[in-house]
Parts: sequence; C-alpha cells; structure tokens
Amino acid sequence: MSRKLAFIVFWAGAAMSADRLTVEKAIQVREPSDLHFSPDGRRVAFTVQEPPDGRGSARHIWVYDTATQETRQWTTSLKSESSPRWSPDGKYLAFLSDREENQQIWLMPSNSGEALQLTSGKNAVMQFQWSPDGKTIAFLAQDPPTAEEEKRQKDGADEHVVSDVHPARLWVVDLATKKTRRITAGAYAVREFEWMPDEKHFLVTATDQPDSDLRNQERIYSVSADDGKFTELAWPKAPFRGLRISPDGKSVAFVMSPADGPHPQDLFLAPIDLQSYKDITAARDRPVENFDWLNNSEIAALFADGFHGELDAVGGSVRKLASAGSLDITQFAVSKQGAVVYVAQSASVLPELWAEGKAVSHFNDGFNVALQKPEIFEYKSFDGAPIEAALFRGAGTREGQPAPAVMMIHGGPAGAWRNRFDALTQLLVARGYTVMQPNIRGSSGYGQKFLASNRGDWGGADFKDVMAGVDDLIRRKIADPNRLAIAGWSYGGYMAEWAITQTNRFKAAICGAGMADLATEFGTESHSAGDEWYYGTPYENHAGFDKSSPILYIKNAKTPTLILQGEADTTDPISQSQMLYRGLKRYNVPVVFVSYPREPHGLREQKHILDRYRRSVEFIERYLGAAGEGALSTAPAQGQR
Repeated sequence: MSRKLAFIVFWAGAAMSADRLTVEKAIQVREPSDLHFSPDGRRVAFTVQEPPDGRGSARHIWVYDTATQETRQWTTSLKSESSPRWSPDGKYLAFLSDREENQQIWLMPSNSGEALQLTSGKNAVMQFQWSPDGKTIAFLAQDPPTAEEEKRQKDGADEHVVSDVHPARLWVVDLATKKTRRITAGAYAVREFEWMPDEKHFLVTATDQPDSDLRNQERIYSVSADDGKFTELAWPKAPFRGLRISPDGKSVAFVMSPADGPHPQDLFLAPIDLQSYKDITAARDRPVENFDWLNNSEIAALFADGFHGELDAVGGSVRKLASAGSLDITQFAVSKQGAVVYVAQSASVLPELWAEGKAVSHFNDGFNVALQKPEIFEYKSFDGAPIEAALFRGAGTREGQPAPAVMMIHGGPAGAWRNRFDALTQLLVARGYTVMQPNIRGSSGYGQKFLASNRGDWGGADFKDVMAGVDDLIRRKIADPNRLAIAGWSYGGYMAEWAITQTNRFKAAICGAGMADLATEFGTESHSAGDEWYYGTPYENHAGFDKSSPILYIKNAKTPTLILQGEADTTDPISQSQMLYRGLKRYNVPVVFVSYPREPHGLREQKHILDRYRRSVEFIERYLGAAGEGALSTAPAQGQR
C-alpha cells in the first residue's frame, strides 16, 4: 500500500471507529499518579486525578492488587485525597485530605475500615513521612495563627504585609496519643526532609533566609529530633531536590544541576555526611524526573529523553527496568522485592497503570474517541542544529496538499513537549488543522548544553527554531503558508507574543499567561530566581530584559491575537497580559482579552477550562478559516473526526 493511500485509509478507519472529539470530551481524561508499593509488595496505592468538576478537580486513592491484578477505589469522599503512604508494617495507609478546613493527615487500616483523622491543626499539612518504627509521623506545616492573629481576622483585619513570612516547620505526631510536637523553629523554612535511620535526626533541605528571592539559598542540614538544632552539612551552589537516603542509611541521593542551573537534572550520590558528592548520570546527560532506591547500591531512575521517558537502574551496570514500547513512562514505583509498576501514555493512548508490560487499569476505557498519533521527527534549524518535534496531521488532510497549521509552543522555557495527550492539540487536529509541537532550544530532555542554550536569548535562536520549523512544513507541502497560527501558555504564551512583534506570517496568535515586559514581570512575579538565572536582574541588566520584551516592539504587530489569563496568577501576573492588550489596541490590532476570576497560572475550574478550549478553537477557525470538519460543535459529530 502506498504511503498516500495508507494515510487516507487511516483517517477513514478513524472516522468509522469513534466520534469526533468535543471540548466537553477532551477534559474527561483520568490520570493515575503517585504510586507506592506496600512493604510486602502485594499492593500498590496511588491516586487518580478526576476530570474537572465545578471549581476544581478531585483526587482519590486507589489500590492495585498484584496477585489478582485488580484495582479498587479506597476513598470516595466529596473532597480530595493525596500522598498515600503505607506504614512500615503495612497495617495502615496514611494520606492527606482536605475533608476538614485545612489539609490534614488521615489513617486507614490496610485490611478494611473507615479513615480516621490523625492531625487536626489549624495549619495545613504540606507533606509527611512515616518514622522507620511506624510509631510516629513527621510532617511539614506552618505555625498556626496566634491568638492575636485570630482575633484580628475575626475583627475583619485583612491587610497583608508582604515581608511577613510564615516558614514551613517540621513536626511529629504520635500515632498512639495523636499529640503533635514542633521540631523546628526560628528563621528556618524547611522544604523537604527524610528520617535518618537512628530516628534521632532528620536530613532536611532548608533555608534560614525564607524571605530572600536570591537563587540557591537552600542548604542541606541534619536536624535533631529532640531539640530541633540545625547542623549544616552541605550548601550546593546549583538547584537541587529530592533527598533520598539508601536502605542501609549510609548514602543519600538527590537530583542537581551539573552546572549552575536553571533546574536540577543529574542524579548525584553522596555519603550520609555529604562531605562529597558525585554525579552518577553525567554521561547520560538527560534529566532525572524521579528516582528511588532499589537496594543499597542501585537506584531506579526515570529519565526524560526527548519525547519519551525511560526507566533504568543506575549505580551499577545500567539496565532497563521497564519497557512501554512507543508509550511515554511518566510515573513509577519499585517494591523491595524488585517488582515495577508504572504509568504509561502517549498523545493517542490515555494514561493507565501498567505492570509486566501490560495495562492493568481501565480508567479511560470509556473515552472512545480516536486520537491522532504524532510523527516524531527532526528538522534543521537556521544554524544546522537538530530540533525534535511532534507533527499531528489534521483530519482529512492529504499528502502533498498543504493544510492550515498551528505552531504550539510549550511552557518553561525549560519545559518540553512529551508524547502525551494535549487537549487543545487534539481538538484542533480533529477539525482539520495540522499542529506542530517543537522542542526548541532551551527545552529539557536534550542535555545540559541544549537546556542552557537560550540563556539571555529569549526570542533569539529559540524563535528562529520555531520559524525554521514553519519553513520545514511549508517546504514539505504540509503547511499552507497563508494559513498559519501560533499558540502557547506561559513561556509558550511569551513566544506567541514575541512572534507577533517580529513577523506577520502568522494569521492568528493565542497568548496564554505570557510575558510582555520581562523587567516589570521580574518585579511583580512571585518567584524571580528563575528569570534571574536567564538574565540577571533588571537593576543591573535592564537592556538585556528589554531586548527580549515583546512590548518594546508592539508597534510592529498586525496579527489578530487572543489573550487568556488567570486573574490570580502570580507566576506570570495579569499585568503582563494587560500591557499586551493595551499595546495591541493602541495600534488597532484585532485583539480579544479574556481573564478568568480566581484562577492561578493553570486554569482549574471546569467552565473556565471549557471556555479556554472552545474560545481558542473558534479563534483559529475565525482567522485561518474552516478546515476539515469546519466550525466547532459542542455536540459529538459522527464521521471523520
């Protein structure tokens, strides 16, 4: 069969097998995550993210039985549960839930029975960990409000002093008495912790300058469980995370940048005193997304390698722990007995729990909509650098017949597209639009040098990578040069903003939670350390911020633009979108600005998410014209998707 005929037959088969994807259907994906084996290796506790409903999306705890290969839901409250953790003897499952006013720790017997609340403080629990003997649980929470603070709140005082910081403290709760005791105090803010084997100390990541916005202020300490005394062990000068102590208590592993940033990437190993540490995945040069100890010498590590995740054992001879074929492994757990379970998915296969090479859950069996598989390929950028991308051909397109195309840019900038379901991509593809997802320079998953290659150069070579991708699609007669659009969220929104001030080749742009003026964003965002790694500070390098700010070139813009923004976004504040909107209006560029009340950087509420997707597709249709199936319909459509 010829390639052209096979391509047409594929779409005909998809048309007969399932309905076309609708906006309502696109948000009905359920996703398992946070997997944890019971001590005996017979069961796996995990959470399932439910589709958004009302003003949020609930998580519930499920358990997979390795003997019967059955999954069963363990929690069914009207609120959410997260972080399921087995007790060392396997008799209890502890978890976090917001069933009360604040998120607290709950306990459930592992055989059967109702969940019982363990902590009941006025301070929400952030994370917790069982002690090795199972008699106590340590957790992180801020100090509860003082009597004076509570009185002021009741009297209606709602002023917020920005410099007032409420550090996360380390606490312990006794299971027998339910009594809690605060371990740490003073200026120290704790981010993560591990019980030391002697149960008399903790290994913690903390800072004594919690109100600082400088980079790399966190250090690694030993903390006494008796008096909360901090003893500094190490001060890594690069971003790091994920302290994990080996089973024998002699070593500690963590993920850290092999350079000075921007994010942790390689797996490092150190003796428990942290007097030295060694990069054990430097030769791999791929980011470690998660890891866990297999034994005292080997570590299971999940690597991001371009569009895929790979689960391998490292520390001794490197060996593969699981294979999902063309699917992307996104989560995993390993038992003390050596068993492995993981979550796998792709752009066209929705996420499920897998074991021994097959799916053992069926959370998305009822989705029943054909999804387009991506073509993963490489193209050459302006300087010959290879750029990997995913290409989704629009429904009804034919080989050699250029189609309207949308360049979809990921967030970050140190993010990346992976082989995973993306609702907006699939909605556009279902309506005949070809979509390209390029992992331009600065993306994660291609090594430290590639990750750092857009430092101080947003809108430079990374933007040229985007345009080289456009040219490649046009050259191969995949994209219609007169029907192009660009879209993205966060850094992807920024790149869309940059594009409309640099070229008029795009006929429509969607800018979600982007950045118009990098200097003012630095001064108004909640965490500026990331931007500081790329540009320094605007107090000392204002010119560098300016040269990459779309607002300085706004008079060049002609492209019709849709701006989308959460009103409670502190990552990329709404003022950035307001500036863009005002500038485009000044120069009579067609623009629509939509803000979503209560929403942070990522939308959470069902109606807002539906509006974002519906409005985005309609905007593309308005300026690129109908493609394939034509105008957006909210009802299922029979025939070709």
